Amino acid sequence: MKLRLVGHAYKYAVEQILLQTMAGERPEFTDTEPAPGEDFAVITLRERADSAGAHAELHIGGAVYRGRAETRRLDPDEGIAREREKQRIIKTAFFRAARQASDRELPWGATTGIRPSTLITRMTRAGLTPRAAERRLIESYYVSPERAALALDCAEAEKRVRETLGARDVALYVGIPFCPTRCAYCSFVSHSVERSMVLIAPFLDALKAEAAALAKTLDGTAARIVAVYVGGGTPTTLDAEMLDDLLGAIAREFDLSGVREYTVEAGRPDTITAEKLAVLRSHGVGRVSVNPQTFSDEVLENIGRKHTCGDTLTAYALARSAGFEVINMDLIAGLPGDTEAGFRETLERAIALAPENLTVHTLSLKRGARVTLEKTPIPGGEAVSHMLTDAFDALGRAGYAPYYLYRQKFTSGGFENTGWAKPGAGSLYNVVMMDEVRSVLALGAGVTKLVGGAGRIVRVFNPKYPYEYIERIGDIISGKGDIGEFLKGVDENGV
Repeated sequence: MKLRLVGHAYKYAVEQILLQTMAGERPEFTDTEPAPGEDFAVITLRERADSAGAHAELHIGGAVYRGRAETRRLDPDEGIAREREKQRIIKTAFFRAARQASDRELPWGATTGIRPSTLITRMTRAGLTPRAAERRLIESYYVSPERAALALDCAEAEKRVRETLGARDVALYVGIPFCPTRCAYCSFVSHSVERSMVLIAPFLDALKAEAAALAKTLDGTAARIVAVYVGGGTPTTLDAEMLDDLLGAIAREFDLSGVREYTVEAGRPDTITAEKLAVLRSHGVGRVSVNPQTFSDEVLENIGRKHTCGDTLTAYALARSAGFEVINMDLIAGLPGDTEAGFRETLERAIALAPENLTVHTLSLKRGARVTLEKTPIPGGEAVSHMLTDAFDALGRAGYAPYYLYRQKFTSGGFENTGWAKPGAGSLYNVVMMDEVRSVLALGAGVTKLVGGAGRIVRVFNPKYPYEYIERIGDIISGKGDIGEFLKGVDENGV
């Protein structure tokens, strides 16, 4: 859809609310008049000294839909708060117009961004009670009561985790961008070993060199690693010898004495063996993922998985017998060929295994994924809504509680991804990474997020592709000093 902004340049805010409210549309910003009969939107902001008003006008299929929103009082001295409030009314005006044009459920209302619980946290820090913040989500942001309650539950769980963290605590992420095959819904930068086996050894050599450089720059910072997460891709795509070498290098380079949680995302059941699990346990890994995504062999085939449900059960039994403290399982609502009844059966089978963590994702229709490119039929938004409602009910009855929450672009029905855990089994790393309250230091295919005071976040991006990472490892290493200097500036109050 063509979008014209008048009186402001908040492209990101408009793009986000468009993607959320109008499924299938992609933003195209323009300063020119649209052609006759063309769908377009004009989003206007009128700003005054102590207030502002927003107006959205959507032209769709020859009809016109309008929405307005006004700010509360704006303090000219509160720059960040003023900017947020102006963006809020722009999104609210657009939402009010889009709601008239669609009969689709919009569970998250006029909120955008990947962390709905952050809004709750921001409101409570400003003086609202948790329940008052929940009501504001419903009344001012048009969030459904069910999603507002979910955001509150996750915000309170995140708060409990934050209270256990020291100011200089950090997490370490190790990104391994290789998978046995590429799933039909995947757009992550991960290379199947069928195509890129030759890159694995030089990638690991480069990663070990980066680890040595990062460890050196941490000297004198007083940073304490409290969580290690080896993700991907699928780290267990590596063979047992490679895993042993990688985890051994991490143990040699870093002080892991403060680590409270060590996770490896095994993920794909077809990569899990007793030998690999024994290697993980020998290095102190306590948490592992065994991700079925679905317990339907037909749906697994639809998404390009090379394993069966039986393979998932075998892998899970191996992980249990290896003695892992916490096992996570990922499920996805809305996969091609799945049904409400099929997803309900997947839930039942997953819960019967009693993993300590269950993460329920909503299918995200990423641009580069085969599902999107081939326009593969998938369950509609209403069906996905029912799937997630079933998950809420079944997981609650089974003793799980939501503890972290995030959203992605292009999800079926505009829904969310939620981590559920049994008491005491929530992932510290997941909360630190999503809540952005402590720094996450990344090795390999990942993004370092340096968190300072007053919400200041600096991101350092490693190259996405293995061959580029290998070629640029010298430049990557030379930039590690900046990370050390940042962390030295974080005092005992986290500022």
